Amino acid sequence: MTAIDHDPAVPPASWTIRTFHPRRGRMSDRQTDALNRLWPAYGLDVPDGPVVPVDLADLFGRRAPVVLEIGSGMGDSTAAMAAADPDRDYLAVEVHTPGIANLLDLVDRHGLRNVRVGQGDALSLVSGLPEDSLDAVHVFFPDPWPKARHHKRRIIQPGHVALLRSRLRPGGTLHCATDWAEYAEAMRETLEADPGLVDAYGGFAPRPAHRPVTKFERRAITAGRPVVDLLYRRR
Repeated sequence: MTAIDHDPAVPPASWTIRTFHPRRGRMSDRQTDALNRLWPAYGLDVPDGPVVPVDLADLFGRRAPVVLEIGSGMGDSTAAMAAADPDRDYLAVEVHTPGIANLLDLVDRHGLRNVRVGQGDALSLVSGLPEDSLDAVHVFFPDPWPKARHHKRRIIQPGHVALLRSRLRPGGTLHCATDWAEYAEAMRETLEADPGLVDAYGGFAPRPAHRPVTKFERRAITAGRPVVDLLYRRR
């Protein structure tokens, strides 16, 4: 049984269809130093296999609203949002080690205490979170998996959305952004079909000021790919 046909109310022991490419890359000396020094304090291993419960209050050392960032990339956007939003905690999850190290370096340089970084499969991490525990979920520029045969790997699909929604508190937000037009329409159809979500804007959302413009987004705009946002709230 795979992630896409599993009842999302009963998280699977493992997600056998990956929604990401495992990526490797060189790290600078600065990033290597940040990873070695800061991972014990700010890092969270997300193991493959059986779901591991995550105690968010224990992880952050306080009880505060939590924002989950799925696919934080190099971490610039996560760090900027966390710095501007100190009353909420930000849990980023990423598979790209240089990106994780770069975010840890930003956390250190800016003195951020409301950021933690998970390494591994986001769906496995979400499965270990309590229901109703998140204030928001951000899915910014996920892999569009453009080939039809790979659509089953997309993060925004019905079973995955139901799982994400179950971890949101009532009134919590699921915010997606993409520069891939076909995926934007598929996202909208999927989110509209979820009975537990309501569209906050009745269509594509205006670009929110709190989402920083990243280098990736600037490249997309330069290439002529319009960026769209979708913002849905849990009923």
